[in-house]
Amino acid sequence: MATLDITIENFEETVSKDGVVLVDFWAEWCGPCKSFGPVFEKSSEDNPDATFAKVDTEAQQQLAGELGIQSIPTIMIFRDGVQVFSQPGALPAAALEDLLSQVEALDMDEVRKEIAAHAANHEHGPNCNHDH
Repeated sequence: MATLDITIENFEETVSKDGVVLVDFWAEWCGPCKSFGPVFEKSSEDNPDATFAKVDTEAQQQLAGELGIQSIPTIMIFRDGVQVFSQPGALPAAALEDLLSQVEALDMDEVRKEIAAHAANHEHGPNCNHDH
């Protein structure tokens, strides 16, 4: 499957669908992004059941800002509409495949329970500085 280009208009729709969605945040001028691009593209071909998407951070500065992207490349992975991974840095092919396997093996009922328990244990105020 080819990668999808994501914009602020279709980001939420893309990442909220069922299944695994990998999002690569990149820019044309970024050397590590250019070296990671073929790894991401090959993984999309090897894993047709997952959705692979790319966000050009130069063209989508508002989206990148809203998501707190500070380094590129950054990989975010969603499963069944829940963000389960986010990390800056290019990954080697083997590490990306291993990560994809781990995400596919997650018990999403358990993940949702953990998120609910965490949210119930504290309130989120204006100075809340962590991701969920």
